[in-house]
Amino acid sequence: MSLIASDHFRIVVGLGKSGMSLVRFLANRGVSFAVADTRENPPELATLRRDYPQVDVRCGELDVEFLCRADELYVSPGLALATPALQAAAARGVKLSGDIELFARNAKAPIVAISGSNAKSTVTTLVGEMAAAAGKRVAVGGNLGTPALDLLSDEVELYVMELSSFQLETTDHLGAEVATVLNVSEDHMDRYSGLPAYHLAKHRIFRGARQVVFNRQDALTRPLLGEGMPCWSFGLGVPDFKGFGLREENGEKYLAFEFQNLMPVRELKIRGAHNQANALAALALGHAVGLPFDAMLSALRTFAGLEHRCQWVRDLDGVAWYNDSKATNVGAALAAIEGLGADIEGKLVLIAGGDGKGADFKDLRDPVAANCRAVVLMGRDRELIAQALGDAVPLVRVGSLDEAVQQCRALAHPGDAVLLSPACASFDMFKNYEERGQLFARAAEDLA
Repeated sequence: MSLIASDHFRIVVGLGKSGMSLVRFLANRGVSFAVADTRENPPELATLRRDYPQVDVRCGELDVEFLCRADELYVSPGLALATPALQAAAARGVKLSGDIELFARNAKAPIVAISGSNAKSTVTTLVGEMAAAAGKRVAVGGNLGTPALDLLSDEVELYVMELSSFQLETTDHLGAEVATVLNVSEDHMDRYSGLPAYHLAKHRIFRGARQVVFNRQDALTRPLLGEGMPCWSFGLGVPDFKGFGLREENGEKYLAFEFQNLMPVRELKIRGAHNQANALAALALGHAVGLPFDAMLSALRTFAGLEHRCQWVRDLDGVAWYNDSKATNVGAALAAIEGLGADIEGKLVLIAGGDGKGADFKDLRDPVAANCRAVVLMGRDRELIAQALGDAVPLVRVGSLDEAVQQCRALAHPGDAVLLSPACASFDMFKNYEERGQLFARAAEDLA
């Protein structure tokens, strides 16, 4: 039976992907609701009018009086809770909620909940593949792929959910079987007052969790724990009790649990120290929900990584080309620069720039100086990155991605790698990070 009151009136605020999943969920349960969106022509409007013509939908500026007719507003993650109309409705007693809260109330199977500034899509996908290898009926989604409410089924034995800070803002009690924040670095500073506010939003993932996984190398990932809470850790150092990490034996590096070697690092298809950390995080999460090591290690050996996430594109004249377009913030770019930089013979030629979302780029300077031969800068905030990098390495400014690829070809030496890891969002030049990555890969593949 659905855990949703039928005598309440609700309004879905935001008619994108998650908003449409809310519409389907509420309509299937026969409850009373309406829809509002700040845009005059939201992405799913035609679908809504075709499939649910009886639903009242209001587009354009939010009407506070209309919103206050509801007992509960299901707010899209794309709309800031600080929006004045939402704050006015909340002040008059209307509950602000979201699709993840509703999902959590209705999910019958255990939830593996994953957040972090970076790597959450890779770790979420990996845990899903590990569960499938173990023979579990697993559903994977949330902020990645399928919206959470569309995954609900009595057939599912395990949910593996990627959750963003925006989704967690409207989630009061997730109640995950195991929850993790993989890492915390500045992101979305155009929406948060600062790192502490962003950190607090991320840590809502731990509310009601029965087990916790944290990153030993990032103190901001460790929640305040009640006594007796089962707690597992991961990191690139030597692990001890309840820890996953790296051990070395006879010159060979191994993924390890506590004092036991699990598999040689060289058997991983995904490259770089950051991906070793991702593998260890996935092992910790899978172990917490009882997945057997043989199935998890089998999944790790075959996992080739996700598109646009430090994805190998090609080798040309001794130079490897990598597409890390998903690196839309400084932390993600740092992970790729340091992870890949430590894994190649030569140096990196980095392509960076775009919409910086208010971020501070100063943390790039030292890793770029240590790992890069040159940086090719493009996009709206390229001068902000240039100021932060100073004279760390030679800088080349370009006006297009094609020009960036040509410059990289000229700059790279045999043994080097060209890395698109922009540390910025793509919206100043591209539709999204996927388009940016696809165009980079195409331009690199066209080089003769």
